Amino acid sequence: MIASILPTYSRAPLAFVKGEGSWLETADGSRYLDLGAGIAVNALGHAAPELVATLTEQAGKLWHVSNLYQIPEQQKLADLLVANTFADTVFFTNSGTEACELAVKMVRKYWYEKGAPERVEILTFAGAFHGRSSAAIAAAGSEKMVKGFGPLLEGFVHLPWDDIEAVKAAITENTAAIMIEPIQGEGGIRPASDAFLKALREICDETGALLVFDEVQCGVARTGKLFAHEWAGVTPDVMMVAKGIGGGFPLGAVLATENAASGMTAGTHGSTYGGNPLGCAIGAKVMEIVTAEGFMEEVSRKAAFLRQRLEGLVAAHPDIFTEVRGQGLMLGLKCKPAPVELVQAAYAQNLLTVPAADNVLRLLPALTISEDDMAEAVRRLDAAALALESNPA
Repeated sequence: MIASILPTYSRAPLAFVKGEGSWLETADGSRYLDLGAGIAVNALGHAAPELVATLTEQAGKLWHVSNLYQIPEQQKLADLLVANTFADTVFFTNSGTEACELAVKMVRKYWYEKGAPERVEILTFAGAFHGRSSAAIAAAGSEKMVKGFGPLLEGFVHLPWDDIEAVKAAITENTAAIMIEPIQGEGGIRPASDAFLKALREICDETGALLVFDEVQCGVARTGKLFAHEWAGVTPDVMMVAKGIGGGFPLGAVLATENAASGMTAGTHGSTYGGNPLGCAIGAKVMEIVTAEGFMEEVSRKAAFLRQRLEGLVAAHPDIFTEVRGQGLMLGLKCKPAPVELVQAAYAQNLLTVPAADNVLRLLPALTISEDDMAEAVRRLDAAALALESNPA
């Protein structure tokens, strides 16, 4: 008999009833140190007091009115995003997947309105993950994502990762855009090189193609910059944002330049819940916190501390780990065993981690994690590695 919850997830036998900071608690009082943060969602930790206060205040005033009306909280968040990024305009969604859908529509509508409706092809990259909608899985193109879900949305060209010659060879007069995660998350914490991102920007400038960055997982201060592309000194034309922007509340956005968004006129897109007062009030508070003086510098300091400890862990367990990869507090441990084995071994140490492709264990802690908690997390990873060494599969 099928479960009442559609069984599309292989869930761990864990249920949490309370969270605080970087810790989660089960009904029996067991405490788990969380290095997953809801897959990079709880950027400020569980039950962050500032976000709880903001949610409570807004919930007592207004939850939802729809986009038929002006929404002051939405305007405030949009203004904060425009003031702190490359963007001129913002559309709010409920998730990263919805942001991907709009990004695809936006670049194709752009060329249609420019009088070149044949320019529909979007170049994407091996290992990509842009969500689980029909457009998003077509963009990724991997067998794991698309098997059984055809026919797929056409117009995506899949290229090798970080290979600029392949991009140059694939560009045609029908290329509408290049879409890329500056750091792949699900794909195994793989950062694109600065040189690659700069070269993509140059190619787009030369050909007129739009450059789309997916910063759903790597954005909102996770790397020590507000958005990961800032490290390379390049800007996109369109950017997908979600996860950390809501600090745990479902919220996403598409940011764009005025030029890139020029085709999206009244009636071309919509969302019933997107940009609701609850989500936008919380998103504005998240933005105020992460852009406050010293916050991102502190993220970088914590990242350096954690990375140093993880490098020591790799050196201590060469039969388990081979390298540390990533940037800021978006880190991965490349494993010799399957990462799910590390995840299970970490459960036994009351530690939560996230598996990824390319045999990588993802570490995505709250940006507010303390130094003591990072040290404790590495101690527990060490114990998990020792357990695997003692009982190899």
